[in-house]
Amino acid sequence: MKILFDQGTPVPLRRFLSGHTVDTAYERGWSEISNGNLLSKAEQEGYELLITTDRNLRYEQNLTDRQIAIAVLMTTSWPRIKPHTDRIQAIIDAIQPGTYQEIPIE
Repeated sequence: MKILFDQGTPVPLRRFLSGHTVDTAYERGWSEISNGNLLSKAEQEGYELLITTDRNLRYEQNLTDRQIAIAVLMTTSWPRIKPHTDRIQAIIDAIQPGTYQEIPIE
């Protein structure tokens, strides 16, 4: 799966998403693009999943008819996320196009 990390998504997570291609918005030069435009650009470029930490995304954007799946990590803290990488990988592996999934981190 082709995955895009939004600003705020801890980059070390990419090492734990085996079998996927992961780019960051920063690497693509898209760090200044607003969320709605970022979703459109990502879809145009063939990304299948956006991983973000923006909890408000679903309230700020109309996600109807989006082809890209969206996964929201409920924290930006890598030390808190790291123990949950197996669960995150399983969620990512099972996510369906056009869906929205919040990933709680205890």
